[in-house]
This record gives sequence, structure tokens and C-alpha cells, in this order.
Amino acid sequence: RESGFGREGGREGLREYLVRVRHARSAPKPERGARRKAAASAAAGRAPVPELPPIDRTPKLYIGGKQARPDSGYSLPVADWRGSHVAEVPAGNRKDIRNAVEAAHQAQPGWRSATAHLRAQVLYYLGENLAARSAEFAGRVSALTGLDALAADAEIARAVDCCFRYAAWADKWEGAVHHTPYRNVTIAMQEPVGVVAVVCPESPSLLGFLETVLPAVAVGNAVVAVPSQRWPLPATDCYQLLDTSDVPGGVINIVTGNREELAAVLAAHDDVDGIWYWGTAEGSAQVETLSAGNMKRTWVDRGAGLHGADEEFLREATQVKNIWIPYGA
Repeated sequence: RESGFGREGGREGLREYLVRVRHARSAPKPERGARRKAAASAAAGRAPVPELPPIDRTPKLYIGGKQARPDSGYSLPVADWRGSHVAEVPAGNRKDIRNAVEAAHQAQPGWRSATAHLRAQVLYYLGENLAARSAEFAGRVSALTGLDALAADAEIARAVDCCFRYAAWADKWEGAVHHTPYRNVTIAMQEPVGVVAVVCPESPSLLGFLETVLPAVAVGNAVVAVPSQRWPLPATDCYQLLDTSDVPGGVINIVTGNREELAAVLAAHDDVDGIWYWGTAEGSAQVETLSAGNMKRTWVDRGAGLHGADEEFLREATQVKNIWIPYGA
């Protein structure tokens, strides 16, 4: 630890960590070369040098365009489809949500005022970078969820298509001119809601994350997203994609943790303008109840699963502002 002393610091802490990791993981069979080295060492009267375990890549929260450690310091275990432990992810709390909402509010005015063409270019760039790493993401999805290679490849292909699709929508989701009984031109303009909280579906892991976050981003909102609690790693793997795709810091914030607890905090938060929730019927009722006090816009699935066409997502991500322009005598 930072002090370098104590139970978890210094050389004694390093030794404890390595011993525990070795016991926690089943040791792989040595390669032929390793067996030769061990035999040579034994013949020479030397003890073989043990191989160190691979270094874990620990996911973090993604707030304001930066990876951040959780306020609590706690983490949640992640298991694959067979129940084997594969990683730990941060257990976000109320303070982490507050930080994410503040970052989203700082980023949203600039993202909203950006031209629709610029937002489209950024989402196209995101899709291109995801396509370049499609094999890596397909491997991650397959290892976590148990999908075969063809099904995992198909999910990643749909995720790439999702990026391109909402990039195309970014500069095409426009307003209208209403017919009014007076001498006015009444213009209905589509405007972003503001800061939108998205509690993503549990499955599909990556596709569910992108299909619920990108519609809000495409039309100028900033998002605080809670990814799948069971399989959050495909979403946390997107940090590098966001960093290298010119997505401004704070436009997409990702907080992992207990979905129901974080959803309740987001629903009760006065500075969140809208919340989308995919989960249980009980969770949907809780989100709507907590959002009533601050008049927050809600969109919940009541346990029905991922739903909605592109236009429905975009409609929920925008609000209409009517402008009356009088003319004539």
C-alpha cells in the first residue's frame, strides 16, 4: 500500500499476495521448454525458479474521461458462465455517482452545442475502433458468457453496426413545422434532455451497453451508465475505445457496482434529468417512485427486457421545444 508497511505493504505484503494467487489458481502444466529447464536445474543441484503469475488488469470506474478508483475501495467479484472467478470490478457508491453526474454536467453543454455532424464523426470513429478490436472483444464475450465463436462474432458485428447506425442518426433526427390556426410558423425543435442515467440490461453485455448509451449520446446528452452487473467487463473494456475515439471526457461515464443500489441513487438525484432502466419489475417501480419527487423523466422496461426501435430511443433521448414565429398582418 501507499505507506509501504503493514499487513498489505512492503515485501511481506508482496509475498502474501503471490502465495495467495498461486493457491487460488490452478497451476498450468509446464511447457516442454520449462520442463527441460527444471530438469537441468535439478541435475545441476539447483532449485527451479518458480514462474510468477500473470498481472491482473484491474478495471476501474470511468468518470470525466479518466479511470478512477471507487470511493469505497471495495470491489465485486465477476464470474464467467461456468462460475469461475475471472476478475474484480469496483463497487461504486453514492459518492462515485455524484462525481459522475458532475462530470456529465460539465461536459454536456459543449457536447450539446457541437454540430450534429461532429457527433456523427465521433460515433463513426468509435465504430471503426471497435471493429479493429473485434476479435479481442469477441473473445472476451465468449469467455464470459459461454457463447460460441460464431455467436460472439455476431454480437460484436451488431455492436459495430450500432455505432455506425447512431452515427448516421446523429444529424438526421430533426424537428418539424406545425400547422397552427394563426399567422405563425411554429417550429418544433428536438433538444437533448441533458444528463441521462442509463441502467443497462444484464445481457447482452456489450451490445446492451452500446444500444442503450449511444442513442442518448448521439443527440447531445451526457450519460452516466451502470453496465451489466453480472458481466461488466466488455463495458469496462470500452475505456480505451472512448479515449481513442475523440469522445469528450464526461460525455460517457461508467460506474460499476450493484445495479439496484446505483439505480436508486440515480433516480433520487436531483441533477439527473432522465433515467432509463432495464431490469426487474420491482426495480422499475422503485425508479419511477424515486423519480417522482424531482420530476425526472423515466423510461423503464418493467422486466420485459431490451426493447424499442431506433426512433423510440431517440424520442426518449430528446424533448421538443416549440418556437412560435409570427408573420404577416
